[in-house]
This record gives sequence, C-alpha cells and structure tokens, in this order.
Amino acid sequence: MTLNRKLLRVLPSGRKLVIGIPFLWLFLFFMLPFFLVMKISFSEAALAIPPYSEIYSFAEQKFQLLLNVGNYALLVGDELYISAYLGSLKVALLSTLMCLVVGFPMAYAITKASKETQNVLLLLIMMPTWTAILIRVYAWMGILSNNGLLNAFLMWSGLTSAPIEILNTNTAVYIGVVYAYLPFMVLPLYANLVKHDQSLLEAASDLGSSNFNNFWKITVPLAKNGIIAGCMLVFIPVVGEFVIPELLGGPETLMIGRVLWQEFFNNRDWPVASALAVVMLAILIIPILLFNRSQAKEMEGRA
Repeated sequence: MTLNRKLLRVLPSGRKLVIGIPFLWLFLFFMLPFFLVMKISFSEAALAIPPYSEIYSFAEQKFQLLLNVGNYALLVGDELYISAYLGSLKVALLSTLMCLVVGFPMAYAITKASKETQNVLLLLIMMPTWTAILIRVYAWMGILSNNGLLNAFLMWSGLTSAPIEILNTNTAVYIGVVYAYLPFMVLPLYANLVKHDQSLLEAASDLGSSNFNNFWKITVPLAKNGIIAGCMLVFIPVVGEFVIPELLGGPETLMIGRVLWQEFFNNRDWPVASALAVVMLAILIIPILLFNRSQAKEMEGRA
C-alpha cells in the first residue's frame, strides 16, 4: 500500500513534466520569437540598430503604447505584396497536387512490395533528404541550365534542335519543389496504406468489384488521413519557401519568401518584413485548423 501511494504521488508530477517539456520548447522557440516578430511589425522603421523604433515607452510614471498599423495597411494596398501571397499559394497548391499525383502511386507500389524491398525503397526515398537542400538545388541548376544534362539529352535524342529555356522559370521552381518535398508526401501515405486491411479488397473482388473500383472506393477513402497529412507537410513549408525560388526561379517568380528576404536584408525594413511574416503565419493557420478539425472528426467516428 505504501509503494502504491508513492507511485500515485510520483506519476502525476512525472506526467506534468513529460507534457510540460514540449510546451516549454514550443514557447521558447516558436511563441516567443513569434511575439517578438509581431512586436516589430507594429513599430516604425528607423535609422538605428536594430532598424526599428520601440512601440512602448515609460517616462514620468506614464506607460505609452504606440501601435503602428500602417505596415499592415501597406500590405493590403500594395499589389506587389498581394501578388507575392497569391503566387506563393498558387505554387504551394500546384506543387502539393503534383506531389500527391506522383507520390500516391509510389507509396501504393511500395506497400505491394516484399518487406525487404519496402525497406530498400523507403531508404532510396529518404536518402536525398540527408543532403543539404542548397546542394541539391545547385545540382538542379546544372541539370536544367541551357547547357545542362537535360538539354544535352534532349538535343542528343533529336527531340529538340536548340536548348529549351527551363532554368529561371516557374517550371524549374515546380520541378525543384516537387523533387525536394516528394518524400514528405510519400512517407505519410505509405504509413497509412501499409496498415489497410487487405481482406476488404478481397471481399469486394469476390462480390464482383473491379480492381479500379476497389482502389477508388476502398483504398482512397481509407487513405484520407495519409493524404491530408502529406498535403499539409508539403503545402505549409512551400508557402514560405525561399531557396528554391531564389536559385531556380526568374524575375516572374514572385513568392513571399523572396519578398521577405528583400525587405529584411536589402531594404532593411524590418517592420514591413515582420508584418509580412505575421500575415503569412495567419494564412497558414487556416489549413492547420482544417487538418485538426478533420482529425477530431475521425477520432469521434472511431469512438
């Protein structure tokens, strides 16, 4: 009895410790930096280090808080920033769809392989992520340039008589994004598909259902959670992507990551850049909330 009482006293505190450490981590490395960026977004640009004015002051026992909403008004009134947001959402959406179209058959094929082959295929998918993204994008610059491997192959095979302009276009950006984020689509899909009950497909086939009908009406609905998880893992980081559009894209490739870089480091306008970042995070909260809502409904259905 004495040992049980001691365990009852220790377990609640241990549970709070285990739960509290991740929350502390999120507060220090996400919420606290976010609040700092939000504070800067309500300040004014100044010729100082750091290049912005404080939003509060305390003098003569008076606390004054001055919030400059002009930075957010500028984002709404300037077509450049609106185009950057729309361009980022467009690239992220189309890239996510392309990753889904390419990644779903790959994940499905992996689940149909033997256990040993599955491990090898998953290793091949994860191996590119072990190399820095900057090195991989530089490699694509060599492949997609006018005198790169792709154009050399096309001219050698006789498909084209002159180099095709691929680098510094939106096409190159889509190629780079799909290549970089495809593993984040394949792995959640594989984790979902590998757990499917194959007896459902066998029962449907016994009742006269075709293979395509089985796939569309059984496999795809059961893979809904994997599809949503993969789409979120691709869509959310692509919206703020900077390296791939900067190195592979051209002047017409306008994404919010490039605009953020220019405002922070070229224009030294930290308040406007911070406002851009806050609005971008606010936009990304919407798909996150939709994903959580879908997960909650799924858990209620299981209960």
